[in-house]
Amino acid sequence: MTYIAEALRRLVIERAQGRCEYCLLHERDSLYTHEVDHVIPEKHRGLTVADNLCLSCMDCNRHKGSDFASFDPETEDIAMLYNPRREKWDKHFQLVGARIVPLSATGRVTVFVLKLNDDMRIRTRRALIAAQKYP
Repeated sequence: MTYIAEALRRLVIERAQGRCEYCLLHERDSLYTHEVDHVIPEKHRGLTVADNLCLSCMDCNRHKGSDFASFDPETEDIAMLYNPRREKWDKHFQLVGARIVPLSATGRVTVFVLKLNDDMRIRTRRALIAAQKYP
Protein backbone atom coordinates (compact mmCIF):
# COMPACT_ATOMS: atom_id res chain seq x y z
CA MET A 1 0.00 0.00 0.00
CA THR A 2 1.32 3.41 -0.97
CA TYR A 3 1.80 6.13 1.58
CA ILE A 4 -0.49 9.07 0.90
CA ALA A 5 0.41 12.26 2.74
CA GLU A 6 -2.22 13.43 5.23
CA ALA A 7 -2.76 16.76 3.44
CA LEU A 8 -3.40 14.96 0.13
CA ARG A 9 -5.70 12.43 1.84
CA ARG A 10 -7.66 15.28 3.45
CA LEU A 11 -7.98 17.07 0.09
CA VAL A 12 -9.44 13.93 -1.54
CA ILE A 13 -11.94 13.39 1.30
CA GLU A 14 -13.04 17.04 1.35
CA ARG A 15 -13.33 17.22 -2.43
CA ALA A 16 -15.63 14.16 -2.36
CA GLN A 17 -17.60 15.63 0.57
CA GLY A 18 -17.24 12.30 2.38
CA ARG A 19 -19.03 10.31 -0.37
CA CYS A 20 -17.78 7.38 -2.38
CA GLU A 21 -17.22 8.85 -5.82
CA TYR A 22 -18.51 5.69 -7.50
CA CYS A 23 -21.69 4.71 -5.60
CA LEU A 24 -22.29 7.99 -3.66
CA LEU A 25 -22.50 6.26 -0.26
CA HIS A 26 -21.52 8.70 2.49
CA GLU A 27 -18.84 7.50 4.86
CA ARG A 28 -21.02 8.22 7.90
CA ASP A 29 -23.53 5.66 6.53
CA SER A 30 -20.91 2.96 6.01
CA LEU A 31 -19.69 0.34 8.46
CA TYR A 32 -16.15 0.89 7.21
CA THR A 33 -13.99 3.93 6.63
CA HIS A 34 -13.85 5.04 3.00
CA GLU A 35 -10.48 4.68 1.28
CA VAL A 36 -8.42 6.98 -0.89
CA ASP A 37 -8.04 5.06 -4.16
CA HIS A 38 -5.97 5.43 -7.30
CA VAL A 39 -8.30 5.92 -10.29
CA ILE A 40 -5.59 4.58 -12.59
CA PRO A 41 -3.83 2.01 -10.40
CA GLU A 42 -0.15 2.31 -9.64
CA LYS A 43 0.43 -1.04 -11.34
CA HIS A 44 -0.64 0.70 -14.57
CA ARG A 45 1.63 3.70 -13.88
CA GLY A 46 -1.02 5.75 -12.10
CA LEU A 47 0.54 8.43 -9.93
CA THR A 48 -0.20 9.29 -6.32
CA VAL A 49 -1.40 12.81 -7.11
CA ALA A 50 -4.69 14.63 -6.50
CA ASP A 51 -5.77 14.23 -10.14
CA ASN A 52 -5.52 10.44 -9.87
CA LEU A 53 -7.07 9.89 -6.45
CA CYS A 54 -10.68 9.50 -5.43
CA LEU A 55 -12.65 8.53 -2.35
CA SER A 56 -14.06 5.02 -2.53
CA CYS A 57 -16.16 2.94 -0.16
CA MET A 58 -14.73 -0.44 0.76
CA ASP A 59 -17.14 -2.34 -1.53
CA CYS A 60 -16.35 -0.25 -4.60
CA ASN A 61 -12.62 -0.30 -3.92
CA ARG A 62 -12.47 -4.07 -3.40
CA HIS A 63 -14.44 -4.81 -6.55
CA LYS A 64 -12.43 -2.30 -8.63
CA GLY A 65 -9.05 -3.59 -7.51
CA SER A 66 -6.50 -2.72 -10.19
CA ASP A 67 -9.08 -2.59 -13.00
CA PHE A 68 -9.50 0.54 -15.10
CA ALA A 69 -11.46 -0.96 -18.03
CA SER A 70 -13.50 -4.03 -18.97
CA PHE A 71 -15.73 -5.41 -21.67
CA ASP A 72 -19.06 -3.64 -22.05
CA PRO A 73 -21.72 -6.23 -21.16
CA GLU A 74 -23.95 -4.87 -23.94
CA THR A 75 -21.56 -4.46 -26.87
CA GLU A 76 -18.54 -6.60 -25.83
CA ASP A 77 -16.30 -3.64 -26.73
CA ILE A 78 -13.66 -2.50 -24.25
CA ALA A 79 -14.75 0.51 -22.21
CA MET A 80 -13.02 2.46 -19.46
CA LEU A 81 -14.36 2.52 -15.92
CA TYR A 82 -15.83 5.79 -14.69
CA ASN A 83 -13.13 8.32 -13.83
CA PRO A 84 -14.43 10.75 -11.19
CA ARG A 85 -11.56 13.15 -11.90
CA ARG A 86 -12.40 13.59 -15.57
CA GLU A 87 -16.09 12.81 -15.90
CA LYS A 88 -19.44 13.82 -14.40
CA TRP A 89 -21.37 11.09 -12.54
CA ASP A 90 -24.68 12.17 -14.15
CA LYS A 91 -23.29 11.59 -17.64
CA HIS A 92 -22.81 7.88 -16.96
CA PHE A 93 -25.35 7.02 -14.26
CA GLN A 94 -28.87 7.75 -13.12
CA LEU A 95 -30.37 6.86 -9.77
CA VAL A 96 -33.73 5.13 -10.30
CA GLY A 97 -35.16 4.23 -6.93
CA ALA A 98 -32.27 2.47 -5.21
CA ARG A 99 -30.68 1.24 -8.46
CA ILE A 100 -27.77 2.92 -10.20
CA VAL A 101 -28.72 2.71 -13.87
CA PRO A 102 -25.92 3.02 -16.43
CA LEU A 103 -26.36 5.55 -19.25
CA SER A 104 -23.22 4.77 -21.26
CA ALA A 105 -20.65 2.06 -21.97
CA THR A 106 -18.53 3.51 -19.16
CA GLY A 107 -21.55 3.34 -16.87
CA ARG A 108 -22.34 -0.26 -17.83
CA VAL A 109 -18.77 -1.40 -17.26
CA THR A 110 -18.55 0.41 -13.92
CA VAL A 111 -21.89 -0.93 -12.66
CA PHE A 112 -20.81 -4.44 -13.69
CA VAL A 113 -17.22 -4.44 -12.36
CA LEU A 114 -17.97 -2.60 -9.11
CA LYS A 115 -21.18 -4.61 -8.59
CA LEU A 116 -23.06 -1.41 -7.83
CA ASN A 117 -26.48 -3.09 -7.94
CA ASP A 118 -25.85 -6.21 -5.89
CA ASP A 119 -28.84 -7.08 -3.70
CA MET A 120 -27.23 -5.98 -0.43
CA ARG A 121 -26.10 -2.66 -1.86
CA ILE A 122 -29.61 -1.97 -3.23
CA ARG A 123 -31.17 -2.84 0.13
CA THR A 124 -28.74 -0.50 1.87
CA ARG A 125 -29.49 2.35 -0.55
CA ARG A 126 -33.24 1.73 -0.22
CA ALA A 127 -33.01 2.05 3.58
CA LEU A 128 -30.87 5.19 3.31
CA ILE A 129 -33.27 6.74 0.79
CA ALA A 130 -36.18 6.02 3.15
CA ALA A 131 -34.22 7.76 5.93
CA GLN A 132 -33.46 10.66 3.55
CA LYS A 133 -29.71 9.97 3.82
CA TYR A 134 -28.93 9.02 0.22
CA PRO A 135 -27.62 10.31 -2.02
